[in-house]
Amino acid sequence: MAEGARLAQALLRPRAVALVGASGDAKKNTSRPQRYLAKHGYAGTVYPVNPTRKEILGAQAWPDIASLPCPVDNAFIMLPAEAAIDAVAECGKAGIPVATLLADGFAEAGADGAALQARLIETARAGGVRLLGPNSIGIVNPPMGLTLTANAALEAETLPKGRFGVVSHSGSLLGMLLSRGAAHGLGFAGMISLGNEADIGLAEAIEALTEDRDTDAILLYLETVRDPAATAAALRGAYDAGKPVIAFKLGRSEAGQALTVSHTGAIAGSDAMTGAFLRDNGAIRVDMAETLIEAPMLAVGRRPSAQGRVAVMSTTGGGGAMVVDRLGLMGVDLVAPPQALIDRLAGQGIAIGDGLLTDLTLAGTKREVYSAVLTALLNSDHCDAVVAVVGTSAQFQPQHAVQPILDASPAPKPLAVFLTPQADESLRLLAAAGIAAFRTPESCADAVRALVEWRAPRPRPDAPPAGLAEANRLLAAARGPMSEAEAGAVFAALGVARPASQTIADPDAPGALAATIGYPVAAKLLSPDIAHKTEAGGVALGIESDAALAAAWAGMRARVAAAHPDARIDGLLLQRMEKGLAEVLIGYRRDPQTGPAVVLGMGGVLAEIYADAAIRLAPVSPDEARAMIDEVRGLALLRGYRNLPEGDLTALAEAVAAVSWLAVAETPVAEAEINPLIVKTAGAGVVAVDGLIRLAT
Repeated sequence: MAEGARLAQALLRPRAVALVGASGDAKKNTSRPQRYLAKHGYAGTVYPVNPTRKEILGAQAWPDIASLPCPVDNAFIMLPAEAAIDAVAECGKAGIPVATLLADGFAEAGADGAALQARLIETARAGGVRLLGPNSIGIVNPPMGLTLTANAALEAETLPKGRFGVVSHSGSLLGMLLSRGAAHGLGFAGMISLGNEADIGLAEAIEALTEDRDTDAILLYLETVRDPAATAAALRGAYDAGKPVIAFKLGRSEAGQALTVSHTGAIAGSDAMTGAFLRDNGAIRVDMAETLIEAPMLAVGRRPSAQGRVAVMSTTGGGGAMVVDRLGLMGVDLVAPPQALIDRLAGQGIAIGDGLLTDLTLAGTKREVYSAVLTALLNSDHCDAVVAVVGTSAQFQPQHAVQPILDASPAPKPLAVFLTPQADESLRLLAAAGIAAFRTPESCADAVRALVEWRAPRPRPDAPPAGLAEANRLLAAARGPMSEAEAGAVFAALGVARPASQTIADPDAPGALAATIGYPVAAKLLSPDIAHKTEAGGVALGIESDAALAAAWAGMRARVAAAHPDARIDGLLLQRMEKGLAEVLIGYRRDPQTGPAVVLGMGGVLAEIYADAAIRLAPVSPDEARAMIDEVRGLALLRGYRNLPEGDLTALAEAVAAVSWLAVAETPVAEAEINPLIVKTAGAGVVAVDGLIRLAT
């Protein structure tokens, strides 16, 4: 058996488990796993381990791990931190392949806890033991009756079985999903609480569920991504296996933004980078925890649509309007029924309008009417998904109200159902039929939006620019922070044009202040200590003569001395003034959670205020960069909006792609930016008039 398959078995289908620290006192949390395993029908062997007891809850207890009579696949360790480390050492001697640690007080508890976790990892590796946790609430696999957990949600009399696996950084979330899923009539397959990820991490948990025969979709509750390369490979593997991954990420970290010096860092914050990471690797991202429960059935057995057009029908105008309104705010492409479909239904005596909401309130809510309209929409090629809204009858006449929807299963395209009342029985009927049903218009819209934004994993480009070797040489030669002139040389090596430039090393030298490149020019202070020269008063534009240049330098020197008295001054950069149709920003950033990404947005000093940007994992191809251009609303003026002249979009896409190859630079780059890049008319190219590169430390 391959190592991955062995790990998957030990996590999700162990043949025997040890409960280290088990208690016979039903009031204690450490009694729960044994009680739960018996209650929910685990068929494997259970070994309670406790040196003070000979019997626990009617089963023989064993004094230590070494005394266990048969091989064990997974030891659930419920001991304090120091004792847990000793137990892991015993697992190694006994040949137990996996230990799951409930204890906290490790890396999440500060420096002392981190040192303790380092000892734990060293002990496990020495003994050949894989660790889940520490600080893990454990593992639940309802189809197996496996309940290696102390989560109180397992006190429920029944454990609904389903086909959705779960990987979570939060242990308590497993209980939330179990209880709320049961209210929907939904169950789960393997559920894994990662805890601190000292060893077994997000990627291997995804891989285990990808291998699991009981899992059709994988749900992620994320707080961070610790190994982006391995996680990306796991997400792509799940996609290739036909198992959609639906992810919810908690929190919008500001810590990463505090370390940035560029506009790019403010635009491409941690949350935006996470979205790009999940999208590029084929995952579906939802914005609400409730959606995580309800959305999977929209995606199971399907692949992303090339379109994303959504039709909405309803027996209640208000309920339908709530969904339409939410979808519209999210930018989803809502479509009205075509005239041919309206005419065909009219021939059946069913009158519908031509609005974005197909409202059946006046047409009648009889089963045959609802069924005919739903069938027509599901089989029409004008839409790629359908939202069906059901009114109050879903609560009081569940079988009658949802029967037309049940009759449509399996639907030829994604079908989402929003029930306006609290209608538990209707939810259960729809769940049993494999139809995605939602309790709120917000979660319904969130799921549909996530579905239509779903994309296949993006292929990695394999053709770096010819100048990458020269860019590597320039980056390797840098000593400390790079000046704008040095950064500009790197961008030029990658193929991004610069304006005619001239560097004056000593502006105070007699006769030095003269533009040999000709006027008009822009003058910029060169200092590795000042990232935003405009804000520091270190830029002067439209200089027309030597005298004006001298005056600009004098004013610039005084302003910078006042604002940044300790800044190093490396001279003055002169550039020929450039004109174009628009200023854009091209940025690059290496995020510790998700890896390198490239950003395209509106340029200038207000770039981060607009926050109108497209983000992709780096590197990207020119074709992908062209798709990024189409996403940025403000760049409509370069796309020929209202007959305005079109910008050189080909040159812009090539510039975005070129900068993105900093992702493979031999000298790691933390962040880089061209702001602004002047985009000229079609065929006239682009030119980088300002640049910044910060090397990784």
